[in-house]
Amino acid sequence: MLSPEGTVVSWNLGAQRFKGYAPHEIIGQHFSRFYTDEDRAAGVPALALQTAREQGKFEAEGWRVRKDGTRFWASVVLDPIRDDEGELIGYTKITRDITDKKAAQDALRESEQRFRVLVQGVTDYAIYMLSPEGNITNWNSGARRIKGYADEEVIGSHFSRFYTEEDRAAGVPRRALAEAAEHGRFEAEGWRVRKDGTRFWAHVVVDPIRDEQGQLVGFAKVTRDITERREAAEQLERTREALFQAQKLDAIGKLTGGIAHDFNNLLNVITNGLSMLRHRSTEAETLRLVDSMEKAARRGASLTQQLLSFARQQPLKPEARDVGRLVMAFETVLRRAARSNVHFNVRVAPRLPAIMVDATQFETGLLNLVVNARDATPEGGTITISADVHELRDGELNNLPAGRYVVVSVQDTGTGMPPHVVAQAIEPFFTTKPPGKGTGLGLSQVYGLLQQSGGDLHIQSEVGKGTTVSMVFRALEESTSAVDAGHDELERVLVVDDQPEVLEMVAEIFRNLGFDVLTASDGRSALDLLERVDRKVDWLFSDVVMPGLNGVELARKVQASHPDVRIILVSGYAAPAGSLGDFEFLSKPFSVADVARKMRSMAR
Repeated sequence: MLSPEGTVVSWNLGAQRFKGYAPHEIIGQHFSRFYTDEDRAAGVPALALQTAREQGKFEAEGWRVRKDGTRFWASVVLDPIRDDEGELIGYTKITRDITDKKAAQDALRESEQRFRVLVQGVTDYAIYMLSPEGNITNWNSGARRIKGYADEEVIGSHFSRFYTEEDRAAGVPRRALAEAAEHGRFEAEGWRVRKDGTRFWAHVVVDPIRDEQGQLVGFAKVTRDITERREAAEQLERTREALFQAQKLDAIGKLTGGIAHDFNNLLNVITNGLSMLRHRSTEAETLRLVDSMEKAARRGASLTQQLLSFARQQPLKPEARDVGRLVMAFETVLRRAARSNVHFNVRVAPRLPAIMVDATQFETGLLNLVVNARDATPEGGTITISADVHELRDGELNNLPAGRYVVVSVQDTGTGMPPHVVAQAIEPFFTTKPPGKGTGLGLSQVYGLLQQSGGDLHIQSEVGKGTTVSMVFRALEESTSAVDAGHDELERVLVVDDQPEVLEMVAEIFRNLGFDVLTASDGRSALDLLERVDRKVDWLFSDVVMPGLNGVELARKVQASHPDVRIILVSGYAAPAGSLGDFEFLSKPFSVADVARKMRSMAR
């Protein structure tokens, strides 16, 4: 008990035990002696009495001092005592030593603080808490780094904001909380969205938090950005698949190569036997049978040649060639291979570096790709041939080393192929065409050519959108100007005719005369070709009567844009006086000598 002034008037055994004073040592002393110097200086004892007197009770915790000077943490309650008239006659004071309880609370608080610092310091993981409804209640530095939001931007908002629209529509966030609450944990991977709208692949764990009574009070959520790990795993899988495919194709190549060699030996016996039979027989029926058998033998020889190509055992004659020139010189044939309802584009980058390639096999391979593109666009569409330079990194395309490559691509807007078809496309005899419409050796032959040439074949396709097949060749160090020595010194002629047979015949005439020849099947194609060539055209040799832009209109446009080009117009009709302007004219039919004389007269 205390007097109204705060002096001790009674002292029990409990007070004697944990404060250390005997009754005679403390009765009559002011109770403030149990307070620390700091609390006495701050007037805490007087404030305690005042609060109890005015408010009817004082209750607090704080440090108190024993007789031996040691401190303990006390819980203190002061109640005022009044007489019947309400006059204050003293105070009852109850003190409990709760040092152990405070130590436990301090340890817990310190542990929580250390954990909070630890969580806030983690930057590789987004760690945050959710309310039972899924609203964000705190936010660590890892969450700020990974997701891009500051604390004030997300606290209080629902965690579903980090999910994609597709996942939100499918109820994925709601299911995550439900599964965590029901089963004690939710763990999954999926796309998440940052503040800037970019996506990352996340590994997510959600754990429920419950109080002592087992009631759900929230969730702990941990998110880790594993985009790089996922990409590395996918790259490893692609590498494994590529290795498996290469090993499979190598085994098939060895098998088909051996078969092709054996078949060539058999075909050699058959063709020689048929040749001898032809010379020994004069019967018409027998000779017709021999013709049919020889045709079948030639077909068999062609098939075995394609097998040898896939097996990388065909004899090649690689030369340093300008691939742009090869494509443009072959453009007319490629256009003829496409249907009339297909829009055909050729895009060749200027001054391409040279490649080492067998020109004939390159043209055959390119034609195969165009035919495949044509067959993939039965209802019409667009076929685009492009040639350009690409710098490849190590591992970017199968096993090709880093470096400079020339890529010739055939792109179509056709039916496209699913992934499992793309994976099998280069295997010999694999085809999606109906019986009788293809051998399944076209892409195999192209693949074999590229493997023998130190390059590779790359296929990209999407069902309903189309396919791009790319022939990738290693670029030579020497400049294009050094390629095909002597070709750049040849005069170049552009031959234009809408009749394929005539076009090929005239082109061959000019090749025999020593010209570098370009061909086009109509006026518009000729104008496009003139703008794409890497060096000037010296001559234009064009038919007059053509659909669309006729020969005279073409000649006028060429004269306006390329005044140095010498122009000869040809026709099977007589030219009306004045209809050709100042252009030279040659009547069909004409001979090689006629062409040569006309050009000599114009060169004088």
